[in-house]
Amino acid sequence: MTAYDIRGLHLEEAGDGGPLLLCLHGIGSSSAAFAPQLAALADGFRVVAWDAPGYARSADPEHPLTMDDFADTAAEVIRARGGAAHVLGVSWGGVIALRLAVRHPGLVESLMICDSSPGSGTDPEKAAGMRARAEELARTGPEAFAAARAPRLVSPDAPTDLVRRVTATMAAAVRLPGYAHAAEAMASTDLRGELHRITAPTLVLCGDKDRITGPDGSQVLAGGLHKTAYVIVKDAGHLANQEQPERVNAWLASHLHIVTDHHAHATKG
Repeated sequence: MTAYDIRGLHLEEAGDGGPLLLCLHGIGSSSAAFAPQLAALADGFRVVAWDAPGYARSADPEHPLTMDDFADTAAEVIRARGGAAHVLGVSWGGVIALRLAVRHPGLVESLMICDSSPGSGTDPEKAAGMRARAEELARTGPEAFAAARAPRLVSPDAPTDLVRRVTATMAAAVRLPGYAHAAEAMASTDLRGELHRITAPTLVLCGDKDRITGPDGSQVLAGGLHKTAYVIVKDAGHLANQEQPERVNAWLASHLHIVTDHHAHATKG
């Protein structure tokens, strides 16, 4: 199901009942990235995947957005659906999810962070590289930009049709100024000093062949969080949720079962 929400946000939705699961995509993607999760998890959850502000079918923002703004917009989506949510974030979406948990702890029941990092502000070279991406997009256009970048988002052995799909998703998703706001937000963010403030139980996943943020970036997150499980996904690149959906979905379902079961017992108690 498709819906438009606050601030002209485009949302893909699946599932009629159960807890809310909000999915936040990576910096070169859209809600299309979560097709495997919407299909697999809709039986027990109300799954919502956004096109971030300024991406794909969502409206362009009226002013530059910081990481706090992206997190606060995600909080508005959760509030509009009532209550709290389990939040799944991939890469940049994982950084937004973590900042959301810091700023709005009452809205986040649990976190699932895939192939992410503490942000590009951890290293001046990474930050400069992230800021340069907006100039590259302006210079080359979305199709050439996606063709150059997308193949590195999956493992070297990924099937051709997946590479094609990831490339098409990126080409249809990225545009200015939204992408530039996202890149600047990533370049300005270093979560290492605030991870200890996150109280939500967290599953951290990373593809063993992730060439973008890599297992090291995920390890920093797992090591800085209180309630965390860390899983390496075999034969997967940066987009593990798309490249190995069955393995990732099994871990997501297991995490969600544990945290919702615990919450139900705590509520009864």
